[in-house]
Amino acid sequence: MAPEFARTPGPGGAKEQVRRLLALLPYLLAHPGARVADVARVFGITEKQLVSDLGVLWFCGLPGMMPGDYIEVDMDAVEGEGVIHVSNADFLARPLRLSADEALGLLVALRVLRETGAEAERCLLDPVISRLEEAAGQVNSGVDKVAVRVDTFEDPEVRATVKEALDHDRRLHLRYWVPSRDETTDRDVDPMRLVQADGFTYLEGWCHRAQDVRLFRLDRVTSARVLDEPSAPPPQARPRDLTEGVFQPSPDHAVVTLELDPPVAWVAEYYPCEQVTELPDGSLRVRMRVADPRWLRRLALRLGGAARVVEPAEMAESVRRDAVEALAAYETTGAAG
Repeated sequence: MAPEFARTPGPGGAKEQVRRLLALLPYLLAHPGARVADVARVFGITEKQLVSDLGVLWFCGLPGMMPGDYIEVDMDAVEGEGVIHVSNADFLARPLRLSADEALGLLVALRVLRETGAEAERCLLDPVISRLEEAAGQVNSGVDKVAVRVDTFEDPEVRATVKEALDHDRRLHLRYWVPSRDETTDRDVDPMRLVQADGFTYLEGWCHRAQDVRLFRLDRVTSARVLDEPSAPPPQARPRDLTEGVFQPSPDHAVVTLELDPPVAWVAEYYPCEQVTELPDGSLRVRMRVADPRWLRRLALRLGGAARVVEPAEMAESVRRDAVEALAAYETTGAAG
């Protein structure tokens, strides 16, 4: 039988595992000799997944990665049950001291946050950045010479207008391109915040057209204008939790099953999947929820023959028709040339 492992909704198994390991290691250090079954139950995973996670810890440790730098994990059998002991990880209890490279990375991240934040957020970040620059300057790291510029495909005038509306609590009128329908719509939006997610900058706000909270990718805003009306999102308007990515599956979304050849197995890591099954030939069968069938059709065509829609049948047939039409268009273009 093919091995199977389930994933909670999220952008991918690797990201979930890293998050779990960050909590797992301190727990094991605080509970030496904990039973495998008990630890798996605490973290809501199978014992097989826990053993897999512990295998990753074998390759973690201090920079340099010499034999004495790695975390050591031992699993012994006591009264017929596996118990876990972690050693050579005492460095976790030491006071945190940033190296020059670590300070640089943190400073860059803070400055990116400052660029996308509202005025109130910038006021909070400025003293933190100053203190970090001061501390880093004491070790001659050159961190104070770093400048961050957020380069994207968005219109700088749009960004400036959005930040003006956020700073002064004013409503915005947007012209927004919706790629799934290939149309530009007019929206009046009460802005709530700017946020970075999945490599893009989004404006989150109450959309009066949708009567709901919406995310607007700034590079898809063709124009923005500050209105005289104050920004007044209703009480039910709440910022979305984007820790799992912009797209978050809903029970109302259609369930789709795909088969992925090894070269495109990254899809199972990049997009939230409800279930991933490894097949005997090394390919994956994934089950995911899809909000817009047009998105799935574009994805399947982009992946070519390396991905196949298995279920539902009507979705698979729709992708097949799109592929046939695309091939016919290529043939027609070639004949005309």
